[in-house]
Amino acid sequence: MEKLICLCILLCFVLQFMTADFSSLASHLCHHDDFLVLLRFKEMFNINGSNDVSIYCNISGQYPYPKISTWNKSTTDCCNWDGITCHEMTGHVIGLDLSCSQLEGVIGPNSSLFELSQLEKLNLAYNDFKKSQISQGFGGFTKLMHLNLSTSNFNGQIASEISHLTKLVLLDLSLYSRKSIWYFIGPPYDINYSLPRTRFGKHDFPLLLQNLTHMSVLCLSGVDIPFPLHTNLSTSLSYLDLSFTGLSGKLPNGVFQLPKLQTLGLSYNENLTANLPEFNCNRSSLQELHLSHLNFSGELPNSIDCLKSLEVLNLRGSLLSGALPESIGNLSELNLLDLSFNNFIGQIPAVISNLVQLAKLDLSDNQLSGQIPYSFINLQNLTFIDLSFNNLVGQIPASIASLTELSELDKIQNSITGPLPFKFTGLQKLHVLFLSHNSLNGTIPSWVFGHPALRVLDLSYNQFISQIDNFIKNSSLELINLGNNQLHGLIPKSFSKLNLFGLDLSSNHLSGIVELPSNMENLAILNLSDNELLWRIENDVNLSLPNLKYMGLSSCGLKEVPEFLRNSKSLFALQLSNNTIPQIPSWFTSMPWENLTHLDFRSNNLQGPLPLFICNLEQLQILDLSNNKLTGAIPQCFGNFSSQLLVLNLKNNSLQGKIPLTFATNLESLGLNGNFLEGSLPRSLTNCEGLEVLDVGNNNITDTFPTWLENLTRLQVLILKSNTFFGTIDTFKTRNPFAMLRVIDISNNEFSGILPSIFLKGLRGMMSINKNESKASYILQINFIGSIYYQESVHMVMKGREIELKKIIKTLASIDVSRNKFSSEIPQVISNLVSLRFLNLSHNRFSGHIPSTLANLSSLESLDISCNQIKGEIPSQLTFLTSLAFLNLSQNQLVGQIPQGRQFNTFSNDSYTGNLELCGFPLTKNCKGNKALPERNHHQEDEDSDFFNGFTWKSVTVGYGCGIVLGLVAGTLMFLIRKPEQFVSFIEEEIHYYCAQFLSRKKQVHKRFTRPKRR
Repeated sequence: MEKLICLCILLCFVLQFMTADFSSLASHLCHHDDFLVLLRFKEMFNINGSNDVSIYCNISGQYPYPKISTWNKSTTDCCNWDGITCHEMTGHVIGLDLSCSQLEGVIGPNSSLFELSQLEKLNLAYNDFKKSQISQGFGGFTKLMHLNLSTSNFNGQIASEISHLTKLVLLDLSLYSRKSIWYFIGPPYDINYSLPRTRFGKHDFPLLLQNLTHMSVLCLSGVDIPFPLHTNLSTSLSYLDLSFTGLSGKLPNGVFQLPKLQTLGLSYNENLTANLPEFNCNRSSLQELHLSHLNFSGELPNSIDCLKSLEVLNLRGSLLSGALPESIGNLSELNLLDLSFNNFIGQIPAVISNLVQLAKLDLSDNQLSGQIPYSFINLQNLTFIDLSFNNLVGQIPASIASLTELSELDKIQNSITGPLPFKFTGLQKLHVLFLSHNSLNGTIPSWVFGHPALRVLDLSYNQFISQIDNFIKNSSLELINLGNNQLHGLIPKSFSKLNLFGLDLSSNHLSGIVELPSNMENLAILNLSDNELLWRIENDVNLSLPNLKYMGLSSCGLKEVPEFLRNSKSLFALQLSNNTIPQIPSWFTSMPWENLTHLDFRSNNLQGPLPLFICNLEQLQILDLSNNKLTGAIPQCFGNFSSQLLVLNLKNNSLQGKIPLTFATNLESLGLNGNFLEGSLPRSLTNCEGLEVLDVGNNNITDTFPTWLENLTRLQVLILKSNTFFGTIDTFKTRNPFAMLRVIDISNNEFSGILPSIFLKGLRGMMSINKNESKASYILQINFIGSIYYQESVHMVMKGREIELKKIIKTLASIDVSRNKFSSEIPQVISNLVSLRFLNLSHNRFSGHIPSTLANLSSLESLDISCNQIKGEIPSQLTFLTSLAFLNLSQNQLVGQIPQGRQFNTFSNDSYTGNLELCGFPLTKNCKGNKALPERNHHQEDEDSDFFNGFTWKSVTVGYGCGIVLGLVAGTLMFLIRKPEQFVSFIEEEIHYYCAQFLSRKKQVHKRFTRPKRR
């Protein structure tokens, strides 16, 4: 018994000793050497709370604060400092986590950091190390298992010594981490290939993959790896992110077969080609696939449902096609599905309703058709739906109103019809509603204006006809866009109750006097253009919009520029077109609008010279002063005062002198039509590689055809009409000149010779029809925000009359070479321009026959070959032109019967006048057989005899009188239009033409009277 007691006492002493020993170990002070190293490391950096990378800390769920502020000498145990982890036995620092610490400074190759030789985990993410290099010092951390240098402004080549860290389990050298907005709304706006980026040497990356055999997490997003990816990847990998690395070549299918891989990110490698493989249902452990913006081909395989654990499938913008497979409905764990910006066709599979875990669905920018499935009612976890830019039809299913978690609904630019659902009571969390560019109609239900959670409302470009209801007092709306509908009535006074950021009511039928409340100081977007509203200047005395950035008051009856703009010093875009403003006020010229990008004063009463203050607007992108009364020369600075200038429109003024010699290289549209400009076209336009529209028609320009523009691969509209261009069109240096040209008008000039085939063969933009073109897309439409945009317009002769196209649709293809001196036959190669819709060859000297191959122009709507010397019969094949709505073959030498059937049954006599040997409907002249043998009578013979026998006193009198009238008219017109040479040339051509017609008629009558008489 005594021995047992002694044994118990001894055991107690042992336990007490052991407890005391472990306690001392637990409170072990950090190693003194590491303590000094950390203090020296701290001295190398500044703290910058406004660091740009802080935003990514917030996105990744971390709170940025300066961890090293707790490091000081008074606390000798560095193991208690923020971000420090020590070894329990030795006290050495084995973990250093300074992520999101607002550090700013350089980590050089001799940094004290590399003296922490026992480090096992190092995290320096989300700081600014000022383009430091990942030097060989990092290779000395031989015990390192975790290394995270993400988003910390490292630059240059990565030291090959990184491959010596054979114990690494996690390596993150990414430019942006996976948890950023990268995968959900694309790369951050500031990301581009010119940013500082780390990069591997030519042989270092394969060496890294070969040596790091224990690697589980490898994140190199944004690191430069511009060569093919091989399959020698660690089989231990569970997470692999190589997005935005410049990878090229073909993606090996083995990447998808790594046995432990759960997350694969290869997004934004456009030079990486791939096919999605057939997936193995027994091996895949994938949970996230981020494969956006790759160069994929083919379809989404049916075996996609083998990825049973898949939670994220992101294939945005990867060129996939075909129908969505039904098997996609078996991915029951899917939380995010993004198939946007592809070429998927067919209907939205109803089986998507099986994805009950789905929170985000994005099918935008495809070619999906059919109706929106009613079965969406099953997707009760959805917070985001985007079905924009498809071909969806039908009404919005009422089942969407039951998606109680939905916060954003986008169905922009489809063919959705019918009214909005009368009640959306279930959508209590809806913040964003985008339904623009559809065919919704009826009245806008009151819940839209009374929804307590709705912040952004866009119903623009629909057919709503109601008045705008008053808004409830506690409305959360910040951005309202109801533009381009058929709304009427007054602007509700309840707008004053809203804390609005943007308001767009443009292009409706709203009426009344605009009276904005004075409490709208947060308003940044205001567009009331193109209504029946009146803006009274006296009403804006107390109005102050200091944050205004975009304003549109076109067609608001303005007689002067509103004074309140004096307080709007942050203006970006200003639209005051279609008013009666006579001049730009003096205070306007002194405004500090260094950020102004869009200035539109078209269609006012502006007079005098072009205002020189414009040359100080160095950020201006769009300048439109067209349709005014401006005079004088164009200042040379107007060509290149802004390196950002995209559009310069000075059409329809009274400007004189020569065109400026230089232009901004970014220029996309130059409009000088309808002035009195002279001289030649400046050759510097060849430097404007992005030029899409060049319109210098209706001036006094004297020059040869600008073949030197042939290399402008984006030029789509070329208008040279009504000038004094002359000579032949030849001497092209490229094989396919003007490859993208879709509208060319060189009419009413002095071009001569043949219309060269090499020029017509180069018009590749007219040689194909885009059968998949389902939406109206326009040449040079520059959008700002809401309905504030710039749209290119052009005047064209279409179907025999001149009209203004306020929008140039991209499917428009037109050639007008009328009123020149082109000769020879009509080139056969025109028949290859199958997308051509308007062709005008009139008033030239074309001869030969009408090519039967013109029947290949299946899209042709207007054909004018009048006033030439065309012979032969009208090809019957032209009746197959079922789109043809206008035809003019008058004043030629055509013979035979007019073809019958289809569109030809709709044309009148005017289409064929002046062709004496034509017969058949719609002419009164009957045909016998296949030849024109008109019936004759004595009265007709007498008329022909009088015609043939020469000029009687009556004809001489009539001719003399016509001569006097013609002379007076010609003299008056020469005086008015100030183009005597051009007018005289035109008169000479007309007289020459009618004389030729007279002689032709005379010969025909002579033959008729010298034939042997029938017995």
